[in-house]
Amino acid sequence: MSPNNKSRKLMVVKNIIWGYGNTIFTTILKFVSRWAFIHTIGVTYLGINGLYMNILSVLSLTELGISSAMNYSLYKPVSENDTEKIKSIMKVYKKAYRVIAFVVSIIGVMLLPFLQYLIKDAKGLSNNELVFYYLLFLFNTVSSYFVSYKYSLNNAEQKGYITNNINTVTTIITTILQIIALFVFESFTVYLVVQILVQLIGKIFASLYINKLYPYLKDKNVKRLDKETKKSLFVNTKSLMMHKLGEVAVNQTDNIIISSFISVKTVGLISNYTLVTGTVDTFLSIVFNNIVGSLGNLCATTDKEYQYRIYKIYDFVDFWMYGFCAIAYVSLIQPFSALMWGNEYVVDFEVVVLIILNTYIVGQRIPLNNMKTAAGVFKQDQYLPIIQAVLNLGISILLAKKVGLIGVYIGTIVSGIIPTFIRPLLVYKPLFDKNSGEFYLIFFKHLFVVVTIGAINYYITSLVMSKLNWITFMFSVIITAILPNIFIILLYFKTDEFKYVKNMIIKVFNKNSIKSKS
Repeated sequence: MSPNNKSRKLMVVKNIIWGYGNTIFTTILKFVSRWAFIHTIGVTYLGINGLYMNILSVLSLTELGISSAMNYSLYKPVSENDTEKIKSIMKVYKKAYRVIAFVVSIIGVMLLPFLQYLIKDAKGLSNNELVFYYLLFLFNTVSSYFVSYKYSLNNAEQKGYITNNINTVTTIITTILQIIALFVFESFTVYLVVQILVQLIGKIFASLYINKLYPYLKDKNVKRLDKETKKSLFVNTKSLMMHKLGEVAVNQTDNIIISSFISVKTVGLISNYTLVTGTVDTFLSIVFNNIVGSLGNLCATTDKEYQYRIYKIYDFVDFWMYGFCAIAYVSLIQPFSALMWGNEYVVDFEVVVLIILNTYIVGQRIPLNNMKTAAGVFKQDQYLPIIQAVLNLGISILLAKKVGLIGVYIGTIVSGIIPTFIRPLLVYKPLFDKNSGEFYLIFFKHLFVVVTIGAINYYITSLVMSKLNWITFMFSVIITAILPNIFIILLYFKTDEFKYVKNMIIKVFNKNSIKSKS
């Protein structure tokens, strides 16, 4: 194994270990905070909180894919220790994000007169209160643009754990103070002000720390970026703008549609489910996001045949993780919600199944999307997200009027089929020099396995939880932790991908065993 390969694996493992350690603390606090939120100021405020977060995510469209394009442009100069080129890129990045902050501020303020049309049945809340809360959210979002651009350099150097640690400490302090504020003041205003103040301090500290870590970022003598790199950035950003538009229009508009056509309270109910799936997704993304920097290095230093081999392993790990989670959600998320929040916060099982199906399909797109980003393949599928966005908004709004909540998620899933099935046709050749036939065989095989195991596990756990309480729920958790994984191992233990993952795990345990003995 080359030193470069060893270094990639070491940094990935380091980022993942730190990421999981940090996430465990914040996850516990998130659920305590949610419980405190519901039992002090209620589900309507929870809906407002979720709605405004989505509105601001839509406004992040103004980022136009600059972040991913800049990250890609940094891989090569970072690997070559080209400080001058890094300085030039980061200067462009800094200017771009200041413009983004200004544009988000203007568009955000322009949306104020339309808030009343996006919020249905916000009982007990005046328009002035809704505007004030929205402005607090807007300030918190805009202020982040003045420091977040610096995180890209950490990520390109595969040192994302540094900024993750800073963000984790900030999140822990914020959440603890918010929980205290909820019980003492029972005020959404105090809840938001605490968040803004603590996070603002965290952003200032992060900016100063990164400046200390990379002192050359403060240099005034910075060369103009060369024409070739500028052209590449423009082309990649243009393509990624389309991807960003589609991503946000699909993933960040459901709450807005639900609030506008159903009720803001329903947004609060759904947010309890997305808290669970989002928390699990955070754990999974620690693995997949921290690998992107290493994939960029891999694509810059190895041939396509080796890249494809690594991609297949990456895809198998993704299937196992997201497939297992989908199986667990089907069996456990409804009873967990009933026990944790109360029966009145449980939504229809059909809606939950659609949320889970969408979560699984989105998860299955991650390996190819990340491989594309790492390799700089942005142009070939740039118009797919626009088609996806139009379909999602059109179908979701139409069906929300006709069949309610379930219609919103039907629209999301139908539109998600577009990138899932068409993207491989467009990018497999430039990425791997292969046709995409194998992708579809693997995808449908994995889907069949997940549905079959999920049905078996659901039947067994339903019998166990015929009388629902925390004891029967924990028995079901144990069954779900063991049974699906046994099935997956039995079905895949002969594959090259499984053997590779098994050998890696054995190596890690052997190394730890040697260290502990010494």
